[in-house]
Amino acid sequence: MARTLTRPAAFLALVLASAVAAAAAVAMLATAVQADEPVVLPNGGIHSLTKDEDKIRALLSGSGWVSPGLSKTRWLYMVSFRSCPDCIRFETEQFPDIHKAGIDTRLILTARRARSSAPERSGVAELWAHRSWKTFETWTGMPVDAWTAEGLPSADTDPDRAALLEKSRALVDDLRPLLEENGVRFAYPTLIWQGPDGHLRGCACEDRITYPYIRAELGLPAG
Repeated sequence: MARTLTRPAAFLALVLASAVAAAAAVAMLATAVQADEPVVLPNGGIHSLTKDEDKIRALLSGSGWVSPGLSKTRWLYMVSFRSCPDCIRFETEQFPDIHKAGIDTRLILTARRARSSAPERSGVAELWAHRSWKTFETWTGMPVDAWTAEGLPSADTDPDRAALLEKSRALVDDLRPLLEENGVRFAYPTLIWQGPDGHLRGCACEDRITYPYIRAELGLPAG
């Protein structure tokens, strides 16, 4: 004879209450990224950059960023260096959807002091000099070690190019404390965009765990 499994009413009420609580937790997680309080993520999480915001904006707009020119009103700045594995991963996995949504990706490349090659330094200076997205695509479309910067002025010997290279490094030096006072610990890549309230938002999003939050902030579907 088949047995019928029954549950006491108190047990069923407990299960229902747990389900409701779980649903509420999921809803809170989905909306947390839009809240004023920072999301608990690596490197301080996502924050509104309201302290010295004008200084941050001036640094970004005055930098040698390059972009595909998709929009003047919807944009995402990314500070990176060419061989940064976390930067390359973000570009590979997230840029296609970001571009499809019409959001301009504005890349600010630098070459780290004492940890860069001569071709990398010359490549960074070239981007800051001519702001060419095509040059960026050519460079990033080949293996890191394959780039020789052939035909480009040397950032080690050409004074003008050396000055542009140092400008890229100075941007990182100046940006780091400004982000820190807003709760963001600088890392590569650092991402900055404009929130719905008109204020800058930012994070040092080197961990893949941050991607769903970035997508939500930019209005992209979960991916």
